[in-house]
Amino acid sequence: MPTPITTTTGSRPQPSLVAMANAVRFLAADAVEKAKSGHPGMPMGMADVATVLFSRFLKFDAAEPDWPDRDRLVLSAGHGSMLLYALLHLTGYSAMTLDELKRFRQWGSKTPGHPEYGHTPGVETTTGPLGQGLATAVGMALAERMLNARFGDDLVDHFTYVIAGDGCLMEGISHEAISLAGHLKLSRLIVLYDDNQITIDGATSLSCSDDQLIRFLASGWSVHRVDGHDHEAIAKTIAEERETNRPSLIVCRTVIGYGAPTRQGTEKVHGAPLGSDEIAKTREALHWPYAPFEVPEDLLARWRAVGARGRVARHGWMERFERLGDFERERLEDALNSELGCEAGFALREIESRFADERPKIATRQASQQVLEAITQAAPNLLGGSADLTHSNLTLTRAQQTVRPGAYGGSYVHYGIREHAMAAAMNGIALHGGFVPYGGTFLAFSDYSRPAIRLAALMGLRVIHVMTHDSIGLGEDGPTHQPVEHLAALRAIPNLLVFRPADAIETAQAWDCALRATRQPSILCLSRQALPVLDRDFAAENPLAFGAYVLAEPANARDVTLIATGSEVAIAMDAAGQLGKRGIAAAVVSAPCFELFAKQDGAYRAKVLGGAPRIGIEAAVEGAWARFLGDDGAFVGMTGFGASAPAGELYAQFGITAEAVVAAAERAIERVKAQSAAA
Repeated sequence: MPTPITTTTGSRPQPSLVAMANAVRFLAADAVEKAKSGHPGMPMGMADVATVLFSRFLKFDAAEPDWPDRDRLVLSAGHGSMLLYALLHLTGYSAMTLDELKRFRQWGSKTPGHPEYGHTPGVETTTGPLGQGLATAVGMALAERMLNARFGDDLVDHFTYVIAGDGCLMEGISHEAISLAGHLKLSRLIVLYDDNQITIDGATSLSCSDDQLIRFLASGWSVHRVDGHDHEAIAKTIAEERETNRPSLIVCRTVIGYGAPTRQGTEKVHGAPLGSDEIAKTREALHWPYAPFEVPEDLLARWRAVGARGRVARHGWMERFERLGDFERERLEDALNSELGCEAGFALREIESRFADERPKIATRQASQQVLEAITQAAPNLLGGSADLTHSNLTLTRAQQTVRPGAYGGSYVHYGIREHAMAAAMNGIALHGGFVPYGGTFLAFSDYSRPAIRLAALMGLRVIHVMTHDSIGLGEDGPTHQPVEHLAALRAIPNLLVFRPADAIETAQAWDCALRATRQPSILCLSRQALPVLDRDFAAENPLAFGAYVLAEPANARDVTLIATGSEVAIAMDAAGQLGKRGIAAAVVSAPCFELFAKQDGAYRAKVLGGAPRIGIEAAVEGAWARFLGDDGAFVGMTGFGASAPAGELYAQFGITAEAVVAAAERAIERVKAQSAAA
């Protein structure tokens, strides 16, 4: 057994809490042992902290996992998932049966290797990539304060707790997240840091010498250090930190694998089963005489009482909710369900119609701003923001007020130069409920946001990324800022909608699709340069919802189909005109969203693509284009990085012109003719 650590005055653990914590330890260790896979060290080390948190502070009702005013618990150190699964079982979450614990890490179980939102009731967010949970929790804590500013303490009054490890705090996203939280003074955010001083490679001293207390203190947090195995000291510290006016870090000095006689305190217990001999010795050392997965009835009853303790608070909240007037109740329900209301849809139809009438030649980022001006007035639950590029992304509207430290009534967040934290915080806002978040940056900087975007796609969250300056068309800033591979990289993420509208009308239609995609994140890739409104029939149905559609069909049978996105659709239209003068019938297809097009049935796709040779046109690398172009097609786009020059010259130098498209079309037609003749 380890020597007790005493960094905060307190009494040693009460026997009942010791037994409760040991129940967590052995359920975790037994599940990992049965699976022959997993991470027992963290659950065993943090069992005492978690037991105190659940038994004395966490506001929840196991019978209603989605109660809106519950406290949120984020297991940022997601590899320690059995800590959470054991707690969910012990407190009585109906889906987390003992059989599910026995099926840890098995196909179809509710106990995957890392916690997955939407798969396991009681899991607030998907974690595993270290640091993501911490940054996501910042968004949850922000959403709580913003809803509180709108509806008051009677209806919104809860904490967000995070269990984080050394890896979470080493990852770069943690700096962005703690800086943002400290700046905004998110006092309902409490991070419990598992300071076990061990990583996979060994002692943390191999790679890190940071003083985390000073680091968090410098970012405006309240900080405290505590013995992570002293129940009374833990409880006293949490109680104190719940009263601060700043976010809180509690450094819990723990022993990884607590109780395992030969492995505790070492990297050997981090990510591997204890083994039958070691787990038997651990049972002896901790005076746990029970068989694997066995919890004595009286102890289980104590835990089940913990799971039911929040029922009174939940019923009280429901009574206050029912006493609301019809208008206030509907307003709160819409917020909790992240409903934007039909007025936003009407506003979108109106501005789309205006674009069709006025035909403005503007950048699609400017069109997006006009769309936002219309819908933010109609949709108070739409929450905007930008990573210090507000006046470039054009994401702030006249209807929006800025969220400030201690003043959370606004609907626009200045995230600062923190793209990664912005993306993760928007995930947290969407998970918490209350708002539909959108945030802006340059498309080239999507690389900073990508890990959080991927998790949004994995969780199926309605999060909207407004990414402007979408190609070499941004011009003189040069190749560092010109995205060429980013469209292909983002399209490779499953369940992510990537929109690249061709003009103002398609921009409004893209916003319509993104707002309707309640279980998918979206990226709007918008131009810096002005683009003309293209000729089309004004359809009652949003054609962009099909992903790709025929913008121009020749009078005669097609000789070639030109498929383009964004700013290159105008080039395709010009090329079609030139081909027509040469007696070549060219159709033009606008393909603003590959993902939506891929979902259409084969008959629709065949009708749009046609049987003639196809030419793809996009100021980016080829990526996924090949699946639409076929063996007879060709691609006109980028094959390398861009350069610093005016946009027009760049398009000419890189051969993305109507003339280049005409030449590619003629070559493709001749190639098909030659093949037919040879056959």
